[in-house]
Amino acid sequence: MSHSTIMNIQQNKFIAALTVLVIGATLLSSCGPGKMEKEEQAQTVQQENAIDTPTVVPVPVKKGKLNTTIAIPGELIPYQEVDLYAKINSYVKNLLVDIGSKVHQGQLLATLEAPEINSQLAEAQSRIKQQEAVYYASKATYDRLLSTSKTPGTVSQNDLEQAEAKKNSDLANVEAARSTYKEVAANLNYLQIRAPFDGVITARNVNMGAYVGPGGKSTDPLFVLQDQQRMRLVISVPESYTGGLNDKNTVTFSVASLPNEKFTAQVKRLAGALDTRLRSERLEMDVYNKNKKLLPHMSAEVDVPLPSRDSASIVPKTAVVTSTEKVFVIKISNHHAEWVEVKKGLSTADMVEVYGAIKQGDTVVKQASEEIRDGSTVKE
Repeated sequence: MSHSTIMNIQQNKFIAALTVLVIGATLLSSCGPGKMEKEEQAQTVQQENAIDTPTVVPVPVKKGKLNTTIAIPGELIPYQEVDLYAKINSYVKNLLVDIGSKVHQGQLLATLEAPEINSQLAEAQSRIKQQEAVYYASKATYDRLLSTSKTPGTVSQNDLEQAEAKKNSDLANVEAARSTYKEVAANLNYLQIRAPFDGVITARNVNMGAYVGPGGKSTDPLFVLQDQQRMRLVISVPESYTGGLNDKNTVTFSVASLPNEKFTAQVKRLAGALDTRLRSERLEMDVYNKNKKLLPHMSAEVDVPLPSRDSASIVPKTAVVTSTEKVFVIKISNHHAEWVEVKKGLSTADMVEVYGAIKQGDTVVKQASEEIRDGSTVKE
C-alpha cells in the first residue's frame, strides 16, 4: 500500500470520529439540559405546592374528663414534736433518758435542783405566819370593839369601822402571802422535766451538773421529743392544680431509702389558702409508722391524683403549639387552617385538656406547627 493511500485512510477515520463527537454534542445540547430543567422545575412546583397547601392529618375534638397524677416533692415530719426547756435557773441533777429512749406521757425525764428555791419557800412560809399573826391581832381588836359597841356610847361607829377595815386588810395580806408560797412551791414542779406525750427522745443537749434555765448560756433545749408512731406527709401543690383536690383523695409516695416500696396516705388537711411566696397550697396526710421504716424529715416523692371535675375539650398533645406569643391549636375550617388560641389544662401521656373557642366535633391538625400558617389552605 502506497504512502498516499495510508494518509487518505487516516484522514477518513479522523473525519468520522470528529463527526461522531459533533453529533453527540449536538444531541446532548438539544435533549439533556432541557429534560433536567423540566425535572427541576417540576420538583420546585411540587415543593411550593406542598408549602402552600400542606397535607395534614385531621383529628376530631372530643369532650371528656382526664384523670392524671403529678409528682410533687414532700417531707415527712413528726405528728407532734416539742423542745423541752428548763423554766427556772437550776442545775441538772439526774438524767433518766438518752437519745433513742421511748417514753410515755408523764414519764420523768430529768430532775433539776435549785437550792435558792428552798430558801424562798421557807421565806414565803414565814411570811404567811407573820401576816397571820397581824391578822389575828387585828381580828381580836375588832371583836372586842364590836362586843363593847353593844353598850350605847362606849365605842364610836368610826372606830369600829376602822378596826373592821384593818382586820380585812390584814386578811388580804395573809391571802397574798399564801399565794406567794404557792407560786414558789409550784417552781418545785418545774424542777422535774416530764414527757408531755408518748414518743422518742431524738436529742439530748445537756449533761449532769449543767446550768440550765433562762439565765443559762445555751439556747438549745434539754431534750427534743417526737411522736414517730404517726407522721405528717407535707406537700405544696402548685396553684394550677389545686382545683381538683379534696380530703378524700389518696396519694402514694416513696422514699429514697426504700425505692422499691410504695406507701399510701389519705389527704387529711388542706390549707385552704395559697402560700404568698410559693403560690401553692399546703396539704397534709397522716402516715402511720408502726413498723418504723420511715424516719422524720425524710424526703418523699409523692404522686398526687388530679381528677378533672368538669368535662373539657380534649385533643392530642401534638395538636397544641406553644409559641413565644401564644398557645394555640390549628382548626380546619373548609380546608383552611385557623389558629385558635387556647389554655391548657390537665394532661396525660398523649392527651391534654384545652379551653378556648373550640368545641366537640371541631377538627384540628394532629401534628400542628407554626409552619402551617393561619389562613393557609390545607389538604386532608
